[in-house]
Amino acid sequence: MATPAMVPLRQLFVDGEGRPPAQGRRLPVVNPTTEAHIGEIPAGTAEDVDAAVAAARAALKRNRGRDWARAPGAVRAKYLRAIAAKVIERKPELAKLEALDCGKPYDEAVWDMDDVAGCFEYFADQAEALDKRQNSPVSLPMETFKCHLRREPIGVVGLITPWNYPLLMATWKVAPALAAGCTAVLKPSELASVTCLELADICKEVGLPSGVLNIVTGLGPDAGAPLSGHPDVDKVAFTGSFETGKKIMAAAAPMVKPVTLELGGKSPIVVFDDVDIDKAVEWTLFGCFWTNGQICSATSRLLIHTKIAKEFNERMVAWAKNIKVSDPLEEGCRLGPVVSEGQYEKIKKFISNAKSEGATILTGGVRPAHLEKGFFIEPTIITDITTSMEIWREEVFGPVLCVKEFSTEDEAIELANDT
Repeated sequence: MATPAMVPLRQLFVDGEGRPPAQGRRLPVVNPTTEAHIGEIPAGTAEDVDAAVAAARAALKRNRGRDWARAPGAVRAKYLRAIAAKVIERKPELAKLEALDCGKPYDEAVWDMDDVAGCFEYFADQAEALDKRQNSPVSLPMETFKCHLRREPIGVVGLITPWNYPLLMATWKVAPALAAGCTAVLKPSELASVTCLELADICKEVGLPSGVLNIVTGLGPDAGAPLSGHPDVDKVAFTGSFETGKKIMAAAAPMVKPVTLELGGKSPIVVFDDVDIDKAVEWTLFGCFWTNGQICSATSRLLIHTKIAKEFNERMVAWAKNIKVSDPLEEGCRLGPVVSEGQYEKIKKFISNAKSEGATILTGGVRPAHLEKGFFIEPTIITDITTSMEIWREEVFGPVLCVKEFSTEDEAIELANDT
């Protein structure tokens, strides 16, 4: 029997160095394709968050801020571009680790790594542009006074990121924070932290000043909650569930701390009867099933004009049956497993509840017959929906599309906004 592929053994990244978690605990990394344990990540706790925030605060103030926070944007841009170059250099390795860790098809993971590098490059440009915008004059109605605008980093930021785009969504927060001169503590999802820990290795390799970026992995209540409520964190940015977002906002409220939240969704796609049906079918299924259906902006509610609904549904079913569901490392994979057993069971329950409420499963809703292991669910299309059904109202975060017909534009708009 072949030995399962393993992930690198990493520690927390605090003050520029690998550091074991204070309580010595680690969490298993489970390959959602095989259900095998393929490694471990550190299980950070409040003590580790305290150390990471202290390191970020020290880096912010080092040399009166001249080393990072008040350094020219061009200095910070140099590091961001170096990180981008290393990501491209290690792209195949990083993409494979992401596929093993969260089940994302390898091709998609490769494209994500291109986007990661592009994001660091983009914010390197923004850091340089910031230099040109500093001390820009502001006109005043009185000649007695002169006014100039200076932009300064907000300080230490806590960044809490999800598992569906593990490194890319972390980068969406890390790159602009560093470009602005902030220092940061990143807490990635415990379900997919592997590539974020590789980012730590890259930061060390390019010589990013110690403490500028710190990475603490671990469970949400143990590491995410202490970070979001930490008195020395000046801002929190979070992408994830609505319920967790509420908790983060509540934790920040006593200190009136700025919070940026990107939470769940239940986005509609509206298809009228004058479309090219084949193109509309392709884009509808792309919008719902990309990244294994695990996207907060997934178009998981299809509103279809009643005149074309029957034909449209038939073509969607035929298309869905031809989507290759497989090990994400297999060539041509277009749908891999969902990220974890917990998520797998949650999605199956959504589908089961929909059936019990009277909905019809047009296709999918079960494990593919050719895959005995892994957290796989066939592309699923559900009809005979009412707007009171759980499946219509709640975010599934899996490869599940709900279909409802409409007759008029006003009706379509009302249904689209009913969420």
